[in-house]
Amino acid sequence: MDFLIYIGGAFTLIGLIGLGYCIKMAVAIKREGGDAKDASKRLRSLVAWNMGAMGMSSIGLAMIVVGLIL
Repeated sequence: MDFLIYIGGAFTLIGLIGLGYCIKMAVAIKREGGDAKDASKRLRSLVAWNMGAMGMSSIGLAMIVVGLIL
């Protein structure tokens, strides 16, 4: 089941790239300052991207584990 390991690795890598993007955007929003209401709205929308990236990474890691077990 080598293909499952490689596909899981790709999913994990995409998830980690997404997490890096979320961190970069959150730091940029915090540094920008400005209106607190606008910053809060932008950070709340970023939470959805963060959860998606975490889910993608978790699924990828699970695929790697299953591939190693099989």
